[in-house]
Amino acid sequence: MIMILPETESLGRSRPRLATKRELPLDTILEGDCIAEMARLPDKSIDMIFADPPYNLQLGGDLFRPEGGKVDACDDDWDKFDSLAVYDDFTREWLAEARRILKDDGTIWVIGSYHNIYRVGALLQDADFWILNDIVWRKANPMPNFRGTRFTNAHETLLWCAKDEKARYTFNYRAMKALNDDLQMRSDWVLPICSGAERVKDDAGDKAHPTQKPEALLYRILLACTKPGDVVLDPFFGTGTTGAVARRLGRQWIGIERERSYVKVARERIDATLPLDESAMTVMADKRSQPRVAFGLLVESGMVPAGSTLVDSKRRWLASVNADGSIACDGEVGSIHKVGAGLQGAPSCNGWTFWHVELDGKLQPIDALRQQHLSAL
Repeated sequence: MIMILPETESLGRSRPRLATKRELPLDTILEGDCIAEMARLPDKSIDMIFADPPYNLQLGGDLFRPEGGKVDACDDDWDKFDSLAVYDDFTREWLAEARRILKDDGTIWVIGSYHNIYRVGALLQDADFWILNDIVWRKANPMPNFRGTRFTNAHETLLWCAKDEKARYTFNYRAMKALNDDLQMRSDWVLPICSGAERVKDDAGDKAHPTQKPEALLYRILLACTKPGDVVLDPFFGTGTTGAVARRLGRQWIGIERERSYVKVARERIDATLPLDESAMTVMADKRSQPRVAFGLLVESGMVPAGSTLVDSKRRWLASVNADGSIACDGEVGSIHKVGAGLQGAPSCNGWTFWHVELDGKLQPIDALRQQHLSAL
């Protein structure tokens, strides 16, 4: 069951009074102003923030389709600001709270359009966030430009940031590669906009939110840079896409939303979301997150005994293994990497894949023995 905590601060855009810090309200919708509610969360308590702030679209007048139908554009009060300076002040304030509550190894994602993303990007850098990537979400089915006066606006931009240049953030590289048919995931993502059965409707049957994001977009983001059990915060929760996907993937979540109509549909939506079976939440581990194994450990354990022989895959070189984990071949003595590089006249060499041992009549890279050692830990 989802908890909803009532608003305790004004919903205005002036700087909220700092409130008493609360315990981390997991799997909860906090109803109120995003700055005020973030101010009540503990320091460094959030693993990832996904922010879909107001775009400040500055729409002028109604927009109609060629056949005369009115386009249901975003003209809600929450997207309106008196000036760009007011919007910038609002952005600075919520980014300051976001930075305070984000863990040192956490990351923040912000999505926007050309109306706001360049201003937000500059303010992210002013707040000392370190931009890791800008992701272009190419919409597979964008809304046409009905007036024919501009290019069809077919993309939005996401900025992915760490707290600083040296932060040890989570990035599930191998999971992203597996998701993309074993190819490196690029920074341009082709995904359809939210439509059809996924579009959340209100009691009147109309779309509940004008800018609802597709679940596929949040699925990729959460899979890329969170782990099961991590806490994900969405300070502009809307109809709860972040919460629904977090629940599916076994992540904990916190949503902040000031519009009561959105809170209602978000609660119903997340309650109806079924989490994946725990066994399905496993992703391919990033090699960088695995414990470091020195070749000497395999020698110590007897998996590759001192005095045994290593060969390359083409059996051009035979190296003898020394008691200290170094190897010797054709006058070269050193680590498996240094000797492999020296024999090939190369600047570097991955000794784990270059050197092989013979097991059951077949050559296998010594990396296979390293993986056996890791699996036994």
